[in-house]
Amino acid sequence: MIQMQVYMPSCLDDALRYLSECARTQGVPARPIAGGTDLMVSARHAAMAAAGEEPAAWRVVDISGLPEISGICGDGDEMCIGAATTHTEIEKSRVIAKAARFLAEAAATIGSRQIRNRATIGGNVMNASPAADTLPPLTALDAVATLASVRGRRVVALAELVAGPYKTVAAPDELLVDVRFRALDPKAQSVFMKVGRRRALAISRLAAAVAVLFDSDAKIVDARISAGAAFPTPCRIAQAEQTMLGREYGVELAEEAGREAARAMVSATGVRWSTEYKEPVLAAIITRAIRQCAAKEGLDVWPE
Repeated sequence: MIQMQVYMPSCLDDALRYLSECARTQGVPARPIAGGTDLMVSARHAAMAAAGEEPAAWRVVDISGLPEISGICGDGDEMCIGAATTHTEIEKSRVIAKAARFLAEAAATIGSRQIRNRATIGGNVMNASPAADTLPPLTALDAVATLASVRGRRVVALAELVAGPYKTVAAPDELLVDVRFRALDPKAQSVFMKVGRRRALAISRLAAAVAVLFDSDAKIVDARISAGAAFPTPCRIAQAEQTMLGREYGVELAEEAGREAARAMVSATGVRWSTEYKEPVLAAIITRAIRQCAAKEGLDVWPE
C-alpha cells in the first residue's frame, strides 16, 4: 500500500503555501485530493507497480473542505463552478440545467451515485483522462480554468489545459480553483451522449456533447460539437460545426455533420487499431445527438 502524508489546510491560501513548499523544498509535489475517486485508483496502481518494494510515501493535501473552491454561481450568463463541486451537485443544479443542460447530463452519467457524491469536477478535469465525461461539454462551452498558486492566478482555456492523456500544463504548485464558461443561448438545445461497455458504471468508449441553436426557419445559427475519447486533446470539431452553420435542418445534414466529425477524428489521430470501430460509432452518436437537439425543437422525431 502507498503511505500517505495528508495535510489538512485551514484555507485556500494555506493549501497553496503547502503546495509551494513541497514543490520547492522537498522536490516531491503534493497531490490535491477532494473526492479521491481517481487519486486512490492511481495509488493502488503505484503500489502494484512497486513489485514488492516499499513505494515512496505520497504527500497529499486535502482540499475537500475549502469553501473557496466549492459551489456553483452565475452572474448573468457567466457561470462559475468551484473545483471541489461534486458531480451530484452539478447534476442537480437548476443553474447548470438552465445554462448548459448537457453538462448536467454528463455529470449524471459518471460512475455510481456514491461516486458522484464524492467525485468532483476539478478531479475529472485535472485527471485529464481522454474518457472524462465533463470535458466534452466544457470544451463545447469554450470553458476556461483558473489555476492558483502563491505566485497568483492565471486563466487557461480548457482546450489548452489538457496537454495529452493524463497530462495538464499546470505547474506542480498550481491548484485548479474553478471552471468558468458563458451560458448557452436560452433557446439552444444541448445533448450529451456516451457509449460504454454497459448501461451504467461505464467508462466512455466514445462520448459526444452537442449544442445547437435554431432560428425560426429551422436554420442553424450556432453549433457546438465536441467528443470524448476521440481526439488526443479536448477540442471543438470545427469541420462538423461549419457543415451545419447557416443551413436548414434535416436528417441528412445531421448525418453529414456526423461523418465530418468522424473524418476529423481520423485526420487527427491517424488510422489505428480502434479506427474501424470508432469512426462509424462517432459518426452515429454525433448524428443522434444532433437529431435529439432537433427533436427537442420539434424539427425531428427521436427515437424513431
